[in-house]
Amino acid sequence: MSDKISAPLSLRSVRVTDAFWSREMDLIRTAVIPYQWDALNDRIPDAAPSWWAHNMRAAARAVAAKKAGGGYTPAQRNCGFTVYPEEGTAPRDDSFYGFVFQDSDGYKWLEAAAYQLAVKPDKELQKQAQEAIDLICAAQEEDGYLNTYYTLTGREKAFTNLKDHHELYCFGHLTEAAVAWKQATGKDDLLNVARRFGRCIADKFGPGKERGCPGHEIAEMALYRLYEETGEAEWKELAQRFLDVRGTEPSTFALEENRRLKKEGKKELPVTAARYTYYQAHKPVREMDEAVGHAVRQMYLASGMADEARLANDEAMLAACERLWRSAVSEKMYVTGGVGGTHVGEAFSRPYDLPSDTAYSETCAAIGLAFFARRMLQLRPKAEYADVMERALYNTVLSGMALDGKSFFYVNPLEVDPAACETDERLSHVKPVRQKWFGCACCPPNIARILSSLGQYIATQSDNTLYIHLYIGSEITAKMNGQEITLKLDADLQKGTARLTVLSGETEGTLAFRAPAWADNLRAAASGAQHTQFVDGYWLASGRWQAGDTVDIAFDISVQAVAASPLVRETMHQVCYTWGPWVYCAEEADNGKNLHLLRACPERTGEARFTEKQIGGLTLPALTVPGKRVAAPENAPLYAPWQPSETEETKITLIPYFAWNNRGKGEMRVWIETE
Repeated sequence: MSDKISAPLSLRSVRVTDAFWSREMDLIRTAVIPYQWDALNDRIPDAAPSWWAHNMRAAARAVAAKKAGGGYTPAQRNCGFTVYPEEGTAPRDDSFYGFVFQDSDGYKWLEAAAYQLAVKPDKELQKQAQEAIDLICAAQEEDGYLNTYYTLTGREKAFTNLKDHHELYCFGHLTEAAVAWKQATGKDDLLNVARRFGRCIADKFGPGKERGCPGHEIAEMALYRLYEETGEAEWKELAQRFLDVRGTEPSTFALEENRRLKKEGKKELPVTAARYTYYQAHKPVREMDEAVGHAVRQMYLASGMADEARLANDEAMLAACERLWRSAVSEKMYVTGGVGGTHVGEAFSRPYDLPSDTAYSETCAAIGLAFFARRMLQLRPKAEYADVMERALYNTVLSGMALDGKSFFYVNPLEVDPAACETDERLSHVKPVRQKWFGCACCPPNIARILSSLGQYIATQSDNTLYIHLYIGSEITAKMNGQEITLKLDADLQKGTARLTVLSGETEGTLAFRAPAWADNLRAAASGAQHTQFVDGYWLASGRWQAGDTVDIAFDISVQAVAASPLVRETMHQVCYTWGPWVYCAEEADNGKNLHLLRACPERTGEARFTEKQIGGLTLPALTVPGKRVAAPENAPLYAPWQPSETEETKITLIPYFAWNNRGKGEMRVWIETE
């Protein structure tokens, strides 16, 4: 396994030049990050409050009072899982407000800000980020503990409910932000905060200590990242401890639940791991074979497992990762790259249960799938991993944010009828329009951090082989055989062409290019290549490269009518249309109401035509395909003897899925009935 391992390039080594993706990254920097900073400070009118800055300031005051020797008792102690004041009112005391994981929202914002600073200096953004970091430093307790919920509601309860209360989850996001900040600015202030909190955790749950593991995973991959940044083995050992304890008997979650029940005089529960499928703690991680439970948690756990497989050369862990991958993408992934089919627990459902209208498909889960895919690419560069990563990024990740960057989807359905969403309790989780903010605001800053770090998904390097995974225009600097080489990648997916040009440097090595699953008849030519071959879906060109050398890639790209497996009940006799990495959808704005009356004609897909549509200030490639519309007379009886439907020829207009709901409220469908 070790000879195949690759690593992403640093953000400073990849400058995104692609017109579309540069706009998205600029939007994050100029609109999304400032907007989210206002949201974290509760300055967005008519939006759900964040309480992040309030909680941090309150915790900082509590820590200062404790250090001064006066102790600290909040005027009000909150005991509920979530505590909101009356909507629209500002808190009048130093109580904790929001969810127990509220701290993580600011950490994700900081991580995104750090990525932006790594590629483009911005004095105002750096000033805001430093303000947030100073506040975090002030809220950290003397022993390194850092969690505003317990600082403000009772430190004696800390680490008593790892299953539900997210201390380790918040630590994970803090650590991700700390490493990003260090790499962007060279400053250790936030990294030292993460180290101190990490040692506080290790003193409690590290090797040889009390058994415990995160209820909501992310600490695992964050610890591996901290280890790779610092070289300090203690972080790798703590991550391994969390993975090794998870799902083993006696269940740590059952034990901590029973401690609480005993204290309350209630009957204790069986001490078994089998009850904790939702938390991916139902069996040891190396035995896992199905993606289950809360979808974001599963993807984050799988990402941490992949890090362990790579850094420890752990073949059993790799095998488990491959089983989880196969389960997630071959049985439980939406065509849009979303995962998590049910709103009950925001979770994976059973295999092939992929409803369109009640889909959950949380934005964070698609982001987690991209995290997992990139790590699998690092382990074994197979095109299928990049295909899925690309599908998630181009569709569900982007659909989670409006084109102006100021509203967001938490849930990403594949079929929407606004009237149903607003009147049917079964669809209450589906919003027909994006929201300004959320009380549980995990998705908006998660979008910001993945798009801000896009450069690390375009390419990875294994020794003297540079793998191009995504055809996104960029300038790439890498070292091969000890020699620095700068390359320019130009790509036009609409035309099916890409060119890699050596701008400077001279070295020997291999350049590898993915053959996308959506492309046919890939053709390649390289002026500096001495040997070429196809391996695991990549075209490899080896030789001596120097300034002026080029590699040209061309492939046929066409509109495809795609059908799901017959085992997917909800999409039987339906098709969706794709073009390259994009999934398309029909909207009411183009096709009128009652989209369920449309009928696709997949046998006539060759008649598809492109037009340009202005949506949200962007010119996007819309698609018209031949179809029919079923007649539906208003006076038709509710039931009548069957007879063939009356239909009329029509043109169905489709737009990229990520751009839906940028022209007002209306119906939307990805899957369309066939005749």
